Amino acid sequence: MTMDLTLLVIVIFGTIVTFLPRSAPLMMLSQMEIPSKVIEWLEHIPIAVMTALVVQEVLIPNHEFTYVIGNLRLLAALPTILVALFTRSLLLIVIVAMCSMASLRFFF
Repeated sequence: MTMDLTLLVIVIFGTIVTFLPRSAPLMMLSQMEIPSKVIEWLEHIPIAVMTALVVQEVLIPNHEFTYVIGNLRLLAALPTILVALFTRSLLLIVIVAMCSMASLRFFF
């Protein structure tokens, strides 16, 4: 496999363009004192993003809102939510979600 200078320059500049937007805020914020209220607020972002992604996948599977009837994803989410509430084990949650969805698809 040969690599000419143009491809090498593209790879190097692509690396720089990808690295800078991710590392610059981290480097700047590491030098600043962030108020505790801001840190508390930032702790909720992963939960909010994950909730938005999951709710969209469960309630709008075919780009339109569907109710319980015919929505296998919503039916599979119910035992998964119960396991999540009681165990808080990510591995168990994933296993229950996959088994629930596979079982529903097999039988329906």
